[in-house]
Amino acid sequence: MGIHVIKMPDLGEGIAEVEVVAWHVQPGDTVKEDQVLADVMTDKATVEIPSPVAGTITSLGGAVGQALAVGAELIRLEVEGAGNYSGEKARQEPAKSAAPTAPAEEIGDPQLEAVAHAEAASGATAKAAAPVAPPPPKAPAPQPRSYQNGPAPMRAEGEKPLAAPAVRQRAWDLGIELQFVHGTGPAGRITHADLDAHVAGRRGAGQGGGSDNRYAKLEGEHAAPVIGLRRKIAEKMQEAKRNIPHFTYVEEIDVTELELLRAQLNARYGAERGKLTLLPLLMRAVVLAIRQYPMMNARYDDANNLLTQYDPVHLGIAAQTDAGLMVPVVRHAEARDPWNSAAEVLRLAEAARTGKATRDELTGSTITITSLGPLGGIVTTPVINRPEVAIIGTNRIVDRPVIKDGAMVARKMMNLSSSFDHRVIDGQVAAKFIQTIRGYLETPATIFVE
Repeated sequence: MGIHVIKMPDLGEGIAEVEVVAWHVQPGDTVKEDQVLADVMTDKATVEIPSPVAGTITSLGGAVGQALAVGAELIRLEVEGAGNYSGEKARQEPAKSAAPTAPAEEIGDPQLEAVAHAEAASGATAKAAAPVAPPPPKAPAPQPRSYQNGPAPMRAEGEKPLAAPAVRQRAWDLGIELQFVHGTGPAGRITHADLDAHVAGRRGAGQGGGSDNRYAKLEGEHAAPVIGLRRKIAEKMQEAKRNIPHFTYVEEIDVTELELLRAQLNARYGAERGKLTLLPLLMRAVVLAIRQYPMMNARYDDANNLLTQYDPVHLGIAAQTDAGLMVPVVRHAEARDPWNSAAEVLRLAEAARTGKATRDELTGSTITITSLGPLGGIVTTPVINRPEVAIIGTNRIVDRPVIKDGAMVARKMMNLSSSFDHRVIDGQVAAKFIQTIRGYLETPATIFVE
């Protein structure tokens, strides 16, 4: 038997490090060739790392949320044959197989804690290439404290509850502290059934007390590391607000005629071309307005004071997914009609939702549209997708009373809330740009006239 070390591969495009966002294996697991071992994140794209060999996992190279440099050790396996890790090195570094789990104990990472306990329980460390010194005896467990506001924990103070990441996430959602849950799985591991039993017992206790548990006092707090896509979003939002002097311009638009035209187009062409929403029509209006105001389709390099305008319009479409906010890019929107744009938005949205969007599909936008759909509110202040200089935000469509030709009538009205980089876009230019978009949307036939 030998040791095979898998290092973080070079994912290209100058990427120097990645973040570990999920482990799909644990020490002691047997894996096949090409089996996915981990998910890592670059800028916004999540990449699966497969195993080039078959073997048994002996150690992981870091905790979830940890950044690993290209070339750093990702995972270690025991394989048939000599492996790629010399026996001499293995003898010189006998304790390294257990080392990666130590940081997880220090920072309290749930998934790696479970790995460490599972490794100890299964005797995986006994597979090391050379014998290691026995661990020092454990200090006696501290005496349990008195808990006046609830039951005592199921474990001694400092003892970590064992649970899979999915169980931990569900416990988080339910507001359950795993320290108080009895585990019935191997080595006391907490299962989903244990959570169900804990919830049932908690409800029964509330009902048995004869009081309405809706008004019971709650204690405690829950801390979770900000990792993966959520951390990338936080970093980008912070950079944008720190570096870009935003100003937001809001204009109301009468979309009554646009909605009538959209209904007619869907009735006539929906079966063969697909249904149109407002978004692809807005996309076309933005493309046409950029022809008159090309400075909006630009990126500003503030480090080098360089403004680059682009001839192609690569429209970013901010999309909410279960993992967080993503901005898939509709490339060459200037060359697409509304139906083609609608189909591409659907394709990209599905890829983003299922985590299959590639790096190229999530980067390279030159201007962005963002929409909260029916939850869009009256006014928003969208954050510019740095290094772009403009972002167009739609709000919800509502029926409002409007004075038209001297009479009060009900019209479908929608606000556009758009933000601009005031370093390179003047207020008057931004207003004219939005008024041009308004003209196309309020006279929608002009969207189809070149």
